[in-house]
Amino acid sequence: MKKFVFTAIFVVFLAVGAPVFAQTQRDDRDSEYYYINVSLEKIFPYRKGYIVQYRRGLFHYGRTYLPAAWFTDAGTTGEIVALPPGKAWPSMSVYYKNGEFSHVRLYVHHLATHSTWGNISPNIDLGTDFDYIDQVRLEF
Repeated sequence: MKKFVFTAIFVVFLAVGAPVFAQTQRDDRDSEYYYINVSLEKIFPYRKGYIVQYRRGLFHYGRTYLPAAWFTDAGTTGEIVALPPGKAWPSMSVYYKNGEFSHVRLYVHHLATHSTWGNISPNIDLGTDFDYIDQVRLEF
């Protein structure tokens, strides 16, 4: 009987104490990256990059400029991921490493006729808006 009681107490101790030790070990594996994900309203391709309009709340929108140079090669600052057919809505994920901007991913609809793709007239000059951009600027 004593052996059963000690075994039961030991099992209860393990059940209660094991999660405490597991949480302290997890801190060593935390990533140095974090991200902010926003839903996209419109993506406007432009000769110098992309103009991205995103939701800032229920009734407000923000706009950011992403230079085309960010999307040239694998492993650069920007990546475009085509969403598979379905009901997934386009979004933008901005990644930070140790608190500083690292890279951005645009998850876009695979068809350019989707309502989130927009057009800009070739006569409009937005060249200065793309100059000297070194990070994604989000407003909330």
